[in-house]
Amino acid sequence: MADRAASVPPPNAAAADVRAATVASGARPRRSDVTRAAILAAARERFAADGYERATIRAIARDAGIDPSMVMRYYGNKEGLFAAASAIDLRAEQLEAVSREEMGARLVRHFLERWERDETLTGMLRVGVTNEAGAERMREVFRDQIGPLIARVCPAPEEAPKRAALIASQILGMALCRYVLHLPPAVDLERDEVVAWLAPTVQRYLADAPPLSGGVPGV
Repeated sequence: MADRAASVPPPNAAAADVRAATVASGARPRRSDVTRAAILAAARERFAADGYERATIRAIARDAGIDPSMVMRYYGNKEGLFAAASAIDLRAEQLEAVSREEMGARLVRHFLERWERDETLTGMLRVGVTNEAGAERMREVFRDQIGPLIARVCPAPEEAPKRAALIASQILGMALCRYVLHLPPAVDLERDEVVAWLAPTVQRYLADAPPLSGGVPGV
């Protein structure tokens, strides 16, 4: 089904996507665009497999099928390459006009659509669970792009970081199971099913009053 989790593309899929998009538009793909896409796709795979410290420009160039000097030409060094490979735009501005009452469902659906359209998110999630540089990049993305959105709709802005962490536990947890680990029940869920299951919990984290301490039996 189209709304089920898409499989993670192979390392050269990004370059193929660039070629396909330019052919479909009637334009001739620029060699530099194809090369950059291949480098970034190979870099995400290599950073996920080896971690930032062990990944090398030479290995990434080999995976991309190019000379290492081309990687240096486009990105300067490994730090520059990692920054480019981990650039993520969650398009949070698309949610700015959503009402508080609808935000839980819209936020879950928005993330599912972004994850299924942008392989960078899956690649960086894989990097984030294997090394600290990737984890820090994911923390920055959520803090800078999602934090202000949550602060706008939650009852107490000072609680936004805590609520954002709770929301991330739901959204990133599902993404890990659905797009990285490929757990069959999570992969087989239709998109609307995922929204129906997760949205009430995300909505509670967004808008409900915090629970009273000691309010849980046995705690």
